[in-house]
Amino acid sequence: MSEPPGYEYRVEPLSAFHDRAAFHSGSPELDHYFHQQAGQDARRRVAAPFVMLDETESLVGYYTLSAYSVQSRELPEAVARKLPRYPLLPATLLGRLAIAAAYRGKKLGHLLLMDALYRSLRSTSEVASVGVVVEALDDAALEFYRHHEFRSLADRPNRLFLPMLTIEKAYKAG
Repeated sequence: MSEPPGYEYRVEPLSAFHDRAAFHSGSPELDHYFHQQAGQDARRRVAAPFVMLDETESLVGYYTLSAYSVQSRELPEAVARKLPRYPLLPATLLGRLAIAAAYRGKKLGHLLLMDALYRSLRSTSEVASVGVVVEALDDAALEFYRHHEFRSLADRPNRLFLPMLTIEKAYKAG
């Protein structure tokens, strides 16, 4: 992962040592989840939360990954025709992604998303996934994901999909 000059960031799994209470993204829903639920989800293996830390160990952002199934009929036609006609296909859910309000405007959402996509791609060697699914909570999130080549699923404009082949090509080219 490349960092802006002068900054060092790292992404690691959420642990009990991370100060979740100090994190504030400005989104009550994302903050509540991170403060109240993320640790439980990790312990119960419902979601795998990851945190981004800066050089002072401050929490910059977080995201979660989970196993997911997507209905083949929901996928964009160009993607679906290249896949088996199974009713359900394995996917990776990027359940939440948030950047602390104090770190906005530094392109860290992009860095965090790239880390999530790279982890999703790496895991396909052990657990199959045809792509990454996200749920955009608002118009800004929808624009962010569309900017990164995610496309809406049929009948659900706020649920978006990025094929694993697209992710793989991006990492091979880069």
